Amino acid sequence: MNIFEMDVYKLAMEVSEKVWSNVNEWNYFEKDTIGKQLVRAIDSVAANLSEGFGRYHYKEKKNFCYYSRGSLYESRTWLEKAKNRELLSDEDFAYFKKNINSIGKILNGYIKSIGKYPENNSNKVEESEADYSISEHDIFSSE
Repeated sequence: MNIFEMDVYKLAMEVSEKVWSNVNEWNYFEKDTIGKQLVRAIDSVAANLSEGFGRYHYKEKKNFCYYSRGSLYESRTWLEKAKNRELLSDEDFAYFKKNINSIGKILNGYIKSIGKYPENNSNKVEESEADYSISEHDIFSSE
């Protein structure tokens, strides 16, 4: 499995793109105050997942997931501020709230699993039993 196949990563990317689309519609002051903070926080969720996924040791992976979860909580705060200041529609806020809660649940499950199961051993080469005997038709056999 790679990072791009993980549900938590895909959902975090989807939500961050929707945040971007919303913030992009705001005026300069709104973008400069709440918008930049919100975009940085929500973008950090997927970015920290990616960085952790690329780390070798499971403790590093877990630490980056904790950073990701912290960014998720920060995003929730900025979204609440945006809603309170009437920068988000009820519909958009409901979408963000639902999906941020989903990301949190999936992320917590992923954090719990790190270090408990063998890592993907994609760097190991394994072959099924094969016949490696030399036949008379092999190019390296002596004639």
